[in-house]
Amino acid sequence: MDFRYLGNSGLKVSEISYGNWLTHGSQVENEQAKACVRAALEAGITTFDTADTYANTKAESVLGEALAGERRESLEIFTKVYWPTGPGGPNDTGLSRKHIHESINASLKRLGTDYVDLYQAHRYDTETPLEETMEAFADVVRQGKALYIGVSEWTAEQLQEGHRLARELRIPFVSNQPQYSMLWRVIEAEVVPASEELGIGQVVFSPIAQGVLTGKYVPGQQPPEGSRATDANGSNFIKRFLTDDVLTRVQELKPLADEAGLSLSQLAIAWVLQNSNVSSAIIGASRPEQVTENVKAAGVTLDDGLLKRIDEVLGHIVESDPAKTAQNAPQKRPNS
Repeated sequence: MDFRYLGNSGLKVSEISYGNWLTHGSQVENEQAKACVRAALEAGITTFDTADTYANTKAESVLGEALAGERRESLEIFTKVYWPTGPGGPNDTGLSRKHIHESINASLKRLGTDYVDLYQAHRYDTETPLEETMEAFADVVRQGKALYIGVSEWTAEQLQEGHRLARELRIPFVSNQPQYSMLWRVIEAEVVPASEELGIGQVVFSPIAQGVLTGKYVPGQQPPEGSRATDANGSNFIKRFLTDDVLTRVQELKPLADEAGLSLSQLAIAWVLQNSNVSSAIIGASRPEQVTENVKAAGVTLDDGLLKRIDEVLGHIVESDPAKTAQNAPQKRPNS
């Protein structure tokens, strides 16, 4: 396993990290989930990403149990706050001071740790003043409950303003967690340049496009039984890629992967790691062997010729519109 700095901080993270979105506490039984975490540890992964909203808090509990007994100082544990948790009351969501403080305390208890290495705003909250949010994060850092602060799916402008406030409050704002893959490149035009200027690193999710870049989805055929595309939760996120044009072009990447001595999923993970602003690529798994296979993308260098041929194969199906960065952001509530 290779390691990279998280943004311009002194924190080193494994360049492939393990995340449990859509798996632990929902799609995968607890023992199987723990086996995946063990496989990650054995492969040299030290960085683990979760969120309080995953499986409505269950994912954090499963990860905490799986990491119990490991040397805490040898791990980097990330979690997030924003989306609804619990019964979904009026203060069970967002980035208010109340929700942030209640959420970090609950997350630490579920994870079985005194602190997280990185605490992330899971989205930008248009209904709470950014000053309130950043002041609450500053409290969390000063109380020793989080070492660093990050965000997820913020636009370049939001990153700039959040970073300005973080500097004023003297807290380390070091990362952004966006979706990023060969197929989904919306961060490249604006978010990455802004992040490079600010010293913010990307911890990217869905580097294999929710499984599409494994090649297991074939044009004209039904998705394999038990795959994410057949899951009630996962299918909402993957459906944008399940067109014959996309799936045909993904199949055409196979010869390129073969030439590089990689599987399609390894090629996809290695591709995102070629971006120097990427600090870590998050992989998930429903089986331990998936972890073992995908970590082989660590340390792989793809030459410029191969990168160019990948672009030629994918052509117009690549999504690069920077406006899509915030497509899931909630709208500002009316004054009335």
